Amino acid sequence: MTFDGFETLAIHAGQEADPGTGAVVVPIFQTSTYTQDGVGGLRGGYEYSRTGNPTRAALEECIAALESGTRGLAFASGMAAEDTLLRTIANPRDHVIIPGDAYGGTFRLFSKVLDRWGVKWEAVDQTDSEAVRAAMRPETVAIWTETPTNPLLNITDIEALAAIAHEGDALLVVDNTFASAYLQQPLTLGADVVVHSMTKYMGGHSDVVGGALVVADPELGDRVAFHQNTMGAVCGPFDAWLTLRGIKTLAVRMDRHCANAERIAAELSGHPAVGQVLYPGLPEHPGHDVAKRQMRAFGGMVSFRVRAGEDAALKVCDRTRVFTLAESLGGVESLIEHPGRMTHASTAGSPLEVPADLVRVSVGIESADDLVADLLQALDF
Repeated sequence: MTFDGFETLAIHAGQEADPGTGAVVVPIFQTSTYTQDGVGGLRGGYEYSRTGNPTRAALEECIAALESGTRGLAFASGMAAEDTLLRTIANPRDHVIIPGDAYGGTFRLFSKVLDRWGVKWEAVDQTDSEAVRAAMRPETVAIWTETPTNPLLNITDIEALAAIAHEGDALLVVDNTFASAYLQQPLTLGADVVVHSMTKYMGGHSDVVGGALVVADPELGDRVAFHQNTMGAVCGPFDAWLTLRGIKTLAVRMDRHCANAERIAAELSGHPAVGQVLYPGLPEHPGHDVAKRQMRAFGGMVSFRVRAGEDAALKVCDRTRVFTLAESLGGVESLIEHPGRMTHASTAGSPLEVPADLVRVSVGIESADDLVADLLQALDF
């Protein structure tokens, strides 16, 4: 019997009971190497843990199932996953289209590392499909998108971008970190590769750093796996085990994250100290209809602009007591940050620079009443 329910896959895919002991939970295979039964006589195909590890393999099978992909690959961080993928698909003089409001770490990778390697890139407003089409070149190898974007919560139409990419024999790569595999499955909408920072919602407890790629095409999966092994930025067995533990509760956590975020977005809308609330669940959000079509719910991230400017935005970040001032996102605890000074400082002075009055919150699973009260008192100045 096969099972298709997301919640069931999250708990069981790749996680059968250990054949030797019957352990219900996948063991942590904390080993660097494996005994061989004679030269080349590998037990289970394992020889060295950079190349393969049973705990990591369980995680990779699970994430592939959750994203409806043919192969999953787990890395030491989201940025390690991004770098490995780009080294696989792009050569010097190739061209990649990135979002006009890309994550700061992604922008830094393109502008400070891949640019020196000769990979050309262009930042485009990807909410405008025709602008993306106009940016395509014969040497374009990929459209790289985020939806929702970090930190402006813009929404891109995955099906539309997939069609544009494939018309130009390019790949569509979707950073699915903000949505998580529970809220959105880009491969089913035509994307070729999904990227995750598993540090965020997939792990879910702010206690592990990891990244993942899931591919639709097995041949591309083989190529990426070759680079994963060759470059070596793999997910360790304990990190893989922690991430598997987090994934088991992903569905129930995301339901609560989304419910709390919707409540906060509604409470902040119309607040006299708030100039704009950025949340795709609001009917007035320009990407609301697309998000409603391609997402199960609208996510746990909310950004807002403080009417009085940057100093007031910084003050809000300092005044919260339930929201913790910290980078990252997607954990059970609520976090608050100032993107311009923190996660997106690398975009300063570039066309991707974020507004100085912007505050981003990662809404946790605490009491919604407590979270709302905390933000309201922080805005009371």
